[in-house]
Amino acid sequence: MSYHFFAMLSRMKYINRWGLMRNTRSENICEHSLDTAILAHALAVLRNKRFGGSVNPEKAALLAIFHDVTEILTGDLPTPVKYHSALIRDAYHDVEAVAQERLLALLPEDLRDEYTPLLRQEDCIDPELLRLVKAADKLSALIKCVEERAMGNAEFRQAEESIRRSIVEMHLPEADVFLEEFLPSYSLTLDEQER
Repeated sequence: MSYHFFAMLSRMKYINRWGLMRNTRSENICEHSLDTAILAHALAVLRNKRFGGSVNPEKAALLAIFHDVTEILTGDLPTPVKYHSALIRDAYHDVEAVAQERLLALLPEDLRDEYTPLLRQEDCIDPELLRLVKAADKLSALIKCVEERAMGNAEFRQAEESIRRSIVEMHLPEADVFLEEFLPSYSLTLDEQER
């Protein structure tokens, strides 16, 4: 018997983000998920090293890799649309649940319990770890905005302000550290980053 789960996941590279915005460089959910995984790992390390935490950075990274896989089936619904109203948000949540089930059904029965927590994260994972992944997701979006603006694209200015504000409002000290210590480098050229 042939199973299609991993081939389906490989399609993440075909789903573009930021569909309502003019992009100087397109970004797909595969790229975004890798960025989010790197950032989630960093936030978990910061929590453990600087704020007395005991979260698993590798698990944070793994959750981030899988955090948007349902978009293979649903597409990337832009944030302003997804959160426009409670009705749309709830309906989209239902659509995501159906997509999670469809993806899990592409696995052999004996592997489903391993992947269920990765696809149904809100139901299965420690909320504090999910907060770090959510912060990493927002940081990835903020970095995209910073990079677009650095390339002269003013289209992302308001999104950058809104996303930065939403990160600050999360009240996560590790996210604040990232904003202060690491985010400024994303506006620099390669030569400036090597100094």
